[in-house]
Amino acid sequence: MRKGQETMKIQVKKLAVSGMLAAVAVALSGFSIPIGASRCFPIQHLCNVMAGVFLGPFYGVIMAFVTSLVRNLLGTGSLLAFPGSMVGAFLCGWLYRKTGKVMAAYIGEVFGTGILGGILCYPVAVLLMGKEAAVFAYVMPFLLSTLCGTIMAAILVGAMEKSGAMSVLSHITSEQ
Repeated sequence: MRKGQETMKIQVKKLAVSGMLAAVAVALSGFSIPIGASRCFPIQHLCNVMAGVFLGPFYGVIMAFVTSLVRNLLGTGSLLAFPGSMVGAFLCGWLYRKTGKVMAAYIGEVFGTGILGGILCYPVAVLLMGKEAAVFAYVMPFLLSTLCGTIMAAILVGAMEKSGAMSVLSHITSEQ
């Protein structure tokens, strides 16, 4: 197989996995965990980590965008899902690609979604949704949610590493 065909085959695989992760995130978006006064929706963050580790930052952002878009179209999400999930997915995938370490991916998801995404929600809430909010109003809820999802992802990735599934999936979606 020629180099161009091999690259196209890998891109199709990554797109298919992105679609499957988006479908899982949308289908399980009703699952939530009450923590104090907020409700955490951890499946998006779990999918962000899986996309970041197996697909990289580009496809991770695509998956996060599609998930947010579909959830908004179905009425199960809000505009705040876009900045949080997309920044988290990007940073998770970028840090994993740079370091090759899953811990870096976890940190990227938590910092990207919880801190940066939470701060980026401020202009979305104020300008697009007409809500009054403080700059850091969304940081704590986003941080709690992404921590739950990232812990779930760490458990899943750990199980995949022990079973050998991690290396199989990495081989399928890598450009080697």
